[in-house]
Amino acid sequence: MIFGYSTNAFVKYTLTEALEKISHLGFKGVEIMCDRPHLFPPDFDAQAIDQVKTALNTSRLKVTNLNSFTLFAVGDTYLPSWIEPEPERRQIRIEHTLSCLKLAETLGCGNISIPPGGPLPKNMSRKEALGLFYQGLEQVIATAEALEVKLLVEPEPDLLLERTTEFKHFIEQIRSPIVGLNFDIGHFFCAGENPAVAFETLFPWIGHVHIEDIASTRRHNHLIAGEGAINFVEIFQRMEKLDYKGDISLELYPYVDQPETAGRESLAYLTPILHHTGYSVGALLKAPISE
Repeated sequence: MIFGYSTNAFVKYTLTEALEKISHLGFKGVEIMCDRPHLFPPDFDAQAIDQVKTALNTSRLKVTNLNSFTLFAVGDTYLPSWIEPEPERRQIRIEHTLSCLKLAETLGCGNISIPPGGPLPKNMSRKEALGLFYQGLEQVIATAEALEVKLLVEPEPDLLLERTTEFKHFIEQIRSPIVGLNFDIGHFFCAGENPAVAFETLFPWIGHVHIEDIASTRRHNHLIAGEGAINFVEIFQRMEKLDYKGDISLELYPYVDQPETAGRESLAYLTPILHHTGYSVGALLKAPISE
């Protein structure tokens, strides 16, 4: 297990600049945003992808996850989604996912994270929306299996899947083990759950973890670790007890004006907790580069 930082906090920088800054903070890993301004697949030919590989090697960073959630390049945070009424809109999401799977394999990353369907469209039932989501996944599962890259669904507040029970019912209908869970600690807290309990319940499907803090109001707004109400001691204890071996990534996209400060302060808060709960901090992180 290694600790990464998502580039979606660094949208005011190029991908190469973001990698350099994340490495300097002391992270061993990076989650790359598969959207503009970073790694939107149509913008990258073979030569450009080789340049990304070189930048990763120079920064000594492992790709912890390809974040294939947003589509600002052609839409917004959630749209086009898996469950829109228009087939051509759903196809954009499907094609994007296929491209991200291929990118992940090329970059040596074993997983991508995808939205949990999307916002429920007006006049569409949950049953119909789930049916569309399953249909879309059926068009990408074979590629994911062939490339051995996991499709990690990420439940989120106010989307089709947001709670433990909803995800568990959803995943139990899927036969392929290539589909799993991107466990976002804050999202389950926003949904009114205890993230540590949710983690244990959903542990068999977890392939990657997002970390951020959330205020006691449980409003969906990512905060620097230590500035909210999440009990990270309990969560890391549960992860250690279950012998979780996947990677974790800090996700602080609201801090685009101060991503380095947000990352540095989160590490300062989380590192002692990780050490206290039995993790080897040296295995998770590298020494930061002094300014």
